[in-house]
Amino acid sequence: MEKKIKTAYVCTQCGAIYPRWQGQCNQCGEWNSLVEERIIAKKHTSTPTVSEKPRRFADIGSERTAGFASGLTEFDRVLGGGLLRGSTVLLAGEPGIGKSTLILQAAEAYASRDLPVLYVTGEESLNQLKKRAERLHVTSENIAVVNLTNLEEIIAIIEAGQYGVVIIDSIQTVSSGMFQSPPGTVGQIRESAGRLIELARKHEIALFLIGHVTKEGVVAGPKVLEHMVDVVLNFEGDSQYLYRLLRPIKNRYGSTLELGVFEMSPGGLNQVDNPSLLFLSQVDATARSGAVVAASCEGNRPILVEIQALVSPASYGTPQRVAGGLDNKRLALLLAILEKRIGIPMGGNDVFVSIAGGLRLNEPAIDLAVLTAIVSSLRDLPVDVKTAVAGEVGLSGEVRAIGMAERRAAEAAKLGFEKIIMPAQTAKGITAKQITLTGVSSLEKTLEILF
Repeated sequence: MEKKIKTAYVCTQCGAIYPRWQGQCNQCGEWNSLVEERIIAKKHTSTPTVSEKPRRFADIGSERTAGFASGLTEFDRVLGGGLLRGSTVLLAGEPGIGKSTLILQAAEAYASRDLPVLYVTGEESLNQLKKRAERLHVTSENIAVVNLTNLEEIIAIIEAGQYGVVIIDSIQTVSSGMFQSPPGTVGQIRESAGRLIELARKHEIALFLIGHVTKEGVVAGPKVLEHMVDVVLNFEGDSQYLYRLLRPIKNRYGSTLELGVFEMSPGGLNQVDNPSLLFLSQVDATARSGAVVAASCEGNRPILVEIQALVSPASYGTPQRVAGGLDNKRLALLLAILEKRIGIPMGGNDVFVSIAGGLRLNEPAIDLAVLTAIVSSLRDLPVDVKTAVAGEVGLSGEVRAIGMAERRAAEAAKLGFEKIIMPAQTAKGITAKQITLTGVSSLEKTLEILF
């Protein structure tokens, strides 16, 4: 007897289901997030018998808790050191950013370590995939590829083989015969991901799901998809620049403070062991006004970047505030601190601030460098090119303590900087070699030292 099909409205943000449409989701509070889905009413089954008995931690073996590394240092870094059996990783990013390139290179790395890999592609033909593999020099015999979008067929192939890693590219193209809705809809993504994750845990397979992001920058599909997986990696970057960042948003087995840096080349993605060299590659030995090197930290790794500022008289009635690589509201706040605490009027000037290289930073420790670059451009006085700056600026103009100061100082010394300015509280507790530490307690004191 054919199962009854009914219509429901599903929230694209949290996955909540409603019998009728409404403007706001009661679960997550989002407006206009409900979309119509045709779902199959499942019959209730009797309570199953218990097939798994509770065990103590001491009785659980640790041989399956060790992850296997791919050999790609930047890739393994964001995964917490290695890929665990039975885990599911969601790799998200904008179309064309290089997700398929990255995952194909990772597949080659795992396969070269005698780990059988299944690559399921739903977006390109096998001939297209082979052509890209040749360009990336992917030649391992341990990689099997198949072009499928039907969920039931994919599950049958996985169960019939002995695979260590399974890659689904992408989850938005997979559809189940249980639904009449097209691929990519909320019901299809949730059902496909749920059954694949369950299969991966059952057979201890490491599963990679490739996902697209929306124009708002979030993973396409229901928000519940991110809660279902173990690791969420966001592959980001600017198409105008060669670098790409692999940033963990969620990681049940490791830290979310790590960051993987890659550089795009004709032969694929190359690992960047020292990102500071990449972002400071255009910095010469000539001192320029409005340019200051900030000792930043992305996750647990220090990255030195150049902060550039341009201050000019406003041509129109309302001065412009343009920020590239940092938050516009943060820039407005820093300008207010500069005007209120230091007494430098900024109301009649246009202010443009940018992080060289296209990198985007949200760390408050670059506040001091941003303000220094603005004052340098306003007064047309350059800052010594051998000086790096790090520090968070409070609303009263004080320079607040920052974390991982010793790593910042060591990175600056390694790149040839002779002096680093940082909060006085932080500078007291560390010892640095080959670089001079200068502690400051206020923005006013910092400007006196530099100018």
